[in-house]
Amino acid sequence: MVRLGLGTAWECLFANDFDIKKAATYRVNFNGAPELICRDVRGITTSELLGNPTLAWASFPCQDLSLAGAGAGLAGGRSSVFWPFWGLMLSLKGEGRNPAIIVIENVPGLITSHQGRDLSNLIYALTDGDYRVGAIVLDAAYFVPQSRPRLFLVAFSSQVPLPSRITATVPSPAWHPHALQEIVRKLEPNARKAWVWWKLPMPLLDRPHLSDLIESEPKEVRWHSSEETQKLLSMMTLANLKKVREIQRSGLRQEGTVYKRTRNGVQRAEVRFDGMSGCLRTPAGGSSRQIVMVVERDSVRSRLISSRETARLMGLPETYSLPERYNDAYHLTGDGVVVPVVSWLELHIIRPLAISAQQTGEQECQKRRERA
Repeated sequence: MVRLGLGTAWECLFANDFDIKKAATYRVNFNGAPELICRDVRGITTSELLGNPTLAWASFPCQDLSLAGAGAGLAGGRSSVFWPFWGLMLSLKGEGRNPAIIVIENVPGLITSHQGRDLSNLIYALTDGDYRVGAIVLDAAYFVPQSRPRLFLVAFSSQVPLPSRITATVPSPAWHPHALQEIVRKLEPNARKAWVWWKLPMPLLDRPHLSDLIESEPKEVRWHSSEETQKLLSMMTLANLKKVREIQRSGLRQEGTVYKRTRNGVQRAEVRFDGMSGCLRTPAGGSSRQIVMVVERDSVRSRLISSRETARLMGLPETYSLPERYNDAYHLTGDGVVVPVVSWLELHIIRPLAISAQQTGEQECQKRRERA
């Protein structure tokens, strides 16, 4: 999804995931993807990283950082894979071919993990590696009908001139939450000096409504029986049930989404009809699968969200091939990065940095030729 968001101007030199099923889908969608290595990043060496990359992107597992996780942070069994990735970047630096730009994506829980120490340590690693860095929290809700805030750290080599139009002198509440500002304020002087506040324009795109994405008769999921739907309604609090009844009284057709959550030891069904879905989550971690609810007068129907609907919520094109098994498709999309979010970052931050890096490289080549 990151590759699609970056666009065709970028050539992918290397891709990696340890999930066999995800790798198979990637190969189907990218002409066999000879650049993909399906293996734990801990076993990757720089001899497998070809060329001189401009950009490295790392979306490492969030389970140890998310609200649903156990709070192990960057020392956890999954989220700790950031460190082998960073070791590869340092090794590339030793070979004189480290990427000019590094993007790290994860859940906003990284900001508060271990009272901010995990994010601070990540920032220190980047700045000690001679990178400058800034961060943005960007919600996919600006682009697709899904509430999905994510943290993006964008780092760039200190050798690359910084285009002035993409930074600000002070943080913006729209992109830099208070908790992030506090972490930056407490950074050690050298890291604080290397910090930048990215400036991102507010998206003004026409976001689709949830109803635009809903399939009338999906193939791989069935509509619940009336008994199953009534059980779902019985799990709602009075406030959530009131939402359903008000739509029924209006006589209008409305599509909404439902998540089952445990509140004070009791499993509840929480519904929303604001044209948005909740954040897609992978079912592997114990999270429930999202449910579609359609209300029209006396009719209330419910079913699991379909694979294609989850793909649309991630901004994937209709031509994107999904795994045949429902759970595999849901796991793939729930783990992904929303495509138009990546495109927005590429356009307004990554591309200007890449152009600056390219110009710097050309100038260095010219100087070497002149010296020769």
